[in-house]
Amino acid sequence: MNKLEELKKRKIVAVIRGARPEQILPIARALQAGGISTFEITVETPKVCKLIEKVKEEFGNEVIVGAGTVLDPETACAVIMSGAEFIFSPTVNAETIKMAKRYGVLSIPGALTPTEILTAYEQGGDIIKVFPADVMGVSYFKSLQGPLPHIPLMPTGGIGAGNIQDYLKAGAVAAGVGSSLVNAKNLNSDEDYLTLTEKAKQISECSTNCLSF
Repeated sequence: MNKLEELKKRKIVAVIRGARPEQILPIARALQAGGISTFEITVETPKVCKLIEKVKEEFGNEVIVGAGTVLDPETACAVIMSGAEFIFSPTVNAETIKMAKRYGVLSIPGALTPTEILTAYEQGGDIIKVFPADVMGVSYFKSLQGPLPHIPLMPTGGIGAGNIQDYLKAGAVAAGVGSSLVNAKNLNSDEDYLTLTEKAKQISECSTNCLSF
């Protein structure tokens, strides 16, 4: 199974933003214990390249780890050299997409309008991140399936246990889940990480249950 199909099968990408370097591995462990094994570490995280390396060293092929908030090809190249398996961007940047494709990693650019989504796909995006999804809602996301059924879409922004099923049933191939799951500022004790694992289990179960509809 290639990385694209594997990511689709796993359904959930946990967005890790605003974490301290020493939190990354404990967060990854807690998420994996809860059934979530695809991680996006945003590039403003200090020592992000080294952290991506550490996650891959510890978990190997058990997880998929990529970089998020990648705005330019230079940053994309740096994280790819550190082992990033996908590149998340909040916008459509043709050169960033091209860099990801050059090195054979998944490109997941962010777009909102039909024109932006089609442009991102034509430039080589493997999955298009509909961002910010919560601004437009599930009905908008579902409407995109009419004219653009051939483009794999992933909502990100405002996704949680309460609505992930709705987006998956509306045609999402996966979903990016951020602060409703991982809020690094609130992770200060072993109990907090256990709570994170329970949150991961809840969202993972929601995404799995959707498949039975």
